[in-house]
Amino acid sequence: MTPHQTQHKGYGEESVLWATLAYVLSIVGFLLVLSMRKHDRYALFHAKQSLVLFFGFVIAWLVEAVVPLVGWLVGRVLTVLLVILVVVGIVNALRGKETPLPVVGVFAEKITI
Repeated sequence: MTPHQTQHKGYGEESVLWATLAYVLSIVGFLLVLSMRKHDRYALFHAKQSLVLFFGFVIAWLVEAVVPLVGWLVGRVLTVLLVILVVVGIVNALRGKETPLPVVGVFAEKITI
């Protein structure tokens, strides 16, 4: 291993890259991982969490659009929380961790592919 290469706790550089892309590209990233890395357990773990985050953003947008007055505030707070979770997911993916995100991880574990 050269000085510029890093070891990601047993996961190869490609798995880490695909796991990170799942968060960065959201639903598109999930679909790319699903179609190109279906047998990569690490990338799929993060892709499923990314999918749940995507639906979280959709729910936040719907709350903001449909619920009068208070919906704007609730939608914005949800969006900020989801952005924080995306950043935590990216950091976990880059560090080679399979740590479930709070709340999101529970739903992601229920997704079977």
